[in-house]
Amino acid sequence: MPQIELSAGVIEYTDTGGEGPVVVLMGGLVIGPSLWREVVADLRKDFRCIVPTLPMGAHKIPMRCDFALSPHSVAMLVGEFLERMNLEGITLVENDTGRAQTLASEQPDRIGRLVITSCEAFDNYPPGLPGRSVALFAKIPGGLAMLALQMRLRFIRRLPLAFGWMAKRPIPDKVMDEWLQPLISNPAIRKDLERYLKAANRNEMVHAAERLRSFNRPSLVIWAAEDRVMSKEHGRRLAELLPRGRYMEIPDSYTLIPEDQPRLLVSAIRRFIFES
Repeated sequence: MPQIELSAGVIEYTDTGGEGPVVVLMGGLVIGPSLWREVVADLRKDFRCIVPTLPMGAHKIPMRCDFALSPHSVAMLVGEFLERMNLEGITLVENDTGRAQTLASEQPDRIGRLVITSCEAFDNYPPGLPGRSVALFAKIPGGLAMLALQMRLRFIRRLPLAFGWMAKRPIPDKVMDEWLQPLISNPAIRKDLERYLKAANRNEMVHAAERLRSFNRPSLVIWAAEDRVMSKEHGRRLAELLPRGRYMEIPDSYTLIPEDQPRLLVSAIRRFIFES
């Protein structure tokens, strides 16, 4: 996997290459780039798809200890990544976390279009039962090590406090193993995640959403119709705040739309890019 040295440390990423318009895809907490595997497999026919592995628990290379790791700094790290990769006019797609909202509201220059799919927003932070569960573990000394131990058991992963309410259909064991292995095997990765979670601030998400009023570029908000973690009302509010925002729902899916309904998501993204 290609790597790039940023202020926080070494970031891995996947890049399909090609001459088409650039689509950058961002996932969530303890979720690896393979979340987008089926989406990228289809989109790459027409677009250059880039998926950075952000330091949110599924990364394999620990960040620098002196880097102030937080949700806000990770959003700014994406901006640094875009600059270093010389990417402009991109379509930025996010799922689960709200880092793209922060980036679009503070550093919009390199973003040509924004696609927000079911994710944390406003006061839903930590989001739902899974978010509150991992945040609680981070507050307990040795809590994330305890959590990592439990995540070795595949039936635990399907519980609502883990990934059970994130994807409607079972995520393949091979994929889940890949996402969770860094957290399970590397104490430094657990420390990174702990720093990230402890620095989280609910007010940041509220302010980031409100500042989206200034993002005057084509925007599409896509929500899972059966989401049990992220509020559909928040999705509608985000679309209303965005000056050029549109809202749509994808049926038969929980939060991880790239897992539950990749074809419908690809169709929506492709149509949005070609029409805007």
